[in-house]
Amino acid sequence: MTRRTLAVVSAGLSQPSSTRLLADQLAGATRDELARRGHDAELRAIDLREYAHDVVNNMLTGFPPAALREAIDTVTGADGIIAVTPIFSASYNGLFKSFFDVLDAGSLVDRPVLIAATGGTARHSLALEHAVRPMFSYLRAVVVPTAVFAAPEDWSDGTADGALRGRMRRAAGELADQVERRPLSSGPADPFALTTDFLQMLDRGGDTPVN
Repeated sequence: MTRRTLAVVSAGLSQPSSTRLLADQLAGATRDELARRGHDAELRAIDLREYAHDVVNNMLTGFPPAALREAIDTVTGADGIIAVTPIFSASYNGLFKSFFDVLDAGSLVDRPVLIAATGGTARHSLALEHAVRPMFSYLRAVVVPTAVFAAPEDWSDGTADGALRGRMRRAAGELADQVERRPLSSGPADPFALTTDFLQMLDRGGDTPVN
């Protein structure tokens, strides 16, 4: 049985948080789907409210504190990502956007991502398509087709209703498809690693001598 890692990013600000609840249930559905296919999934939760001050400090200084660095490495080194935000003013909240802003350029290229959101009314569900999906597309992640939105009426005593459960299962299956077909993650990319050797960096093309 192969072992896969899923980073579960939640940007809810309250405690308890419906955003975290949705993230956890999506993670469980994806883990179950991967297990059905013969893969062991390790879930690594990233509750962004715990890193809010560190994210701001990173944006001001350009350097992440140790705890935030560990969270970033968890996300960029995962085999798949579940990213859930509350919808504020018809878009993702500032903490969600700021966290992904401080990731190293190119760190999410080809990374499978399931996007989801919560909001006070189902009218906010389109924010997933006009705000959240374009952000991850810009980061060149592989965003699964089904986005999951949960409004208050989708919950009953902390349990997803039938329609929401169906969307969650479909999205979990799509994420499992993407995770299963990609090679095992080797961990976060080293931003200081050389992509060419020293001689190639000095080469000015053809046989032109290097002075």
